[in-house]
Amino acid sequence: MKQSEIKDLSTADLNEKLGALQKNYTDLKMSHAITPMENPLQLRSLRRTVARIATELTKRELQ
Repeated sequence: MKQSEIKDLSTADLNEKLGALQKNYTDLKMSHAITPMENPLQLRSLRRTVARIATELTKRELQ
């Protein structure tokens, strides 16, 4: 998810998406620990998307 797409979403949508992505990241991380994933770069991109959304939420709270 790109930064421009994140900026267009409402705060409620961002909170909902953040929860879903964090759960998905945790599940992928656990499954990768048990059996290695074919493409471990998925973890990196998912982690960065979570960070982008969290940063946007923090930025909105401070304004």
